[in-house]
Amino acid sequence: MQTKRVKKIVLAYSGGLDTSVILRWLIETYQAEVIAFCADLGQGEELDEVREKALKTGASKVYIKDLREEFVRDFVFPCVKANAVYEGRYLLGTSMARPLISKHQMAVARKEGADAVAHGATGKGNDQVRFELAYYAIDPHIRVIAPWREWRLNSRTDLIAYAKRHDIPVPTTKARPYSTDRNLFHISFEGGVLEDPWQEPPEEMFVLSVSPEKAPDRATYVEVEFQDGQPVALDDKRLSPARLLQRLNKLGGEHGIGRVDVVENRYVGMKSRGVYETPGGTILHAAHRAVESLTMDREVMHLRDSLIPRFSELVYYGYWFSPEMELLMRTIEASQQGVTGTARVKLYKGNCEVVGRKSAVSLYDPALATFEADQVYRHSDAEGFIRLNALRLRIRASKKQCKNPATPPLQKGGTGGFRALGTKGKRSGL
Repeated sequence: MQTKRVKKIVLAYSGGLDTSVILRWLIETYQAEVIAFCADLGQGEELDEVREKALKTGASKVYIKDLREEFVRDFVFPCVKANAVYEGRYLLGTSMARPLISKHQMAVARKEGADAVAHGATGKGNDQVRFELAYYAIDPHIRVIAPWREWRLNSRTDLIAYAKRHDIPVPTTKARPYSTDRNLFHISFEGGVLEDPWQEPPEEMFVLSVSPEKAPDRATYVEVEFQDGQPVALDDKRLSPARLLQRLNKLGGEHGIGRVDVVENRYVGMKSRGVYETPGGTILHAAHRAVESLTMDREVMHLRDSLIPRFSELVYYGYWFSPEMELLMRTIEASQQGVTGTARVKLYKGNCEVVGRKSAVSLYDPALATFEADQVYRHSDAEGFIRLNALRLRIRASKKQCKNPATPPLQKGGTGGFRALGTKGKRSGL
């Protein structure tokens, strides 16, 4: 048990209900100096008053760091290259953000000589694991404080009451109790009215997208260019990673793209319901797959695809800074060499449909794929290919027939092929 007195704590601070209450609670409980660290991952206007609010709540210092470009370049794009999707639906917007926040929070802790770091994740959620695995991967001796596992405030209703007693302004009210987490890749909603999985999410909840019913009646087309798996340009205009994603978010949101409502399996063992808006990320995933379809070797693609569930689990579970993730990252990166080209995507009323793809290094050859006459592919070659691949199936069928007296057994013919013995003793080819 850790008994050494904590003198200085760096808190991962968002300005929301949980971390606002936690900041005050840490000061009162540990009688320690608390420094607030806030990562700008694209929350937008949510950061306008964060510094003032943290200082008013009792923070001795406030660090706000713009990490938008690093987030998209080093965390979002690697997941796009891996086609990472958890349980077939969730594009991992919250999961991929936590290791980046932890990395820079730990840098502040080193700079300030802090004794401990703290976070606002609950004892039921995934984020506690993601934060703390990252902390320990960076500094195995760091002291970690997780208030949700220590205090007696057992619900968000308790937190609202605590905030009111201490005059802490919070955006959450009893009338709108669901929790949100926003960054440049997505916004998530959970808790409160969403805890009933039968209940449709209220339309007024959504932030990044219009409903498909209210989307324009005319489609928009966007061309996404990739260089070795990395998105680099939209409609022939090169953009930085963050600006590229911002532009896709706007386009996708206008057409109702990227809404997902899922019941997922948390790492800690329970199921939870989450609603996500990921407009730009949804477009990127579709476009990336399209360029891969032209440029990736079949066996390389299938091998990489077999790694998608494992890669996605590592991101979701919080093992970004693990040796197994380092290995997978190198493998994914190698698979993306030559994934260079452009996909044309049609956006229309919630649908994101690839309608064109091109690449200067395409492996697609019209001369081979055509149904018209050609001088490249000999159709007769397919017969031997099929017979060789069917050999094990024919052997298996032969064994089954031998056990069934009503079916003539297969016997070896004079040329080594299998033949069936007919009722009158004649041999017939398969």
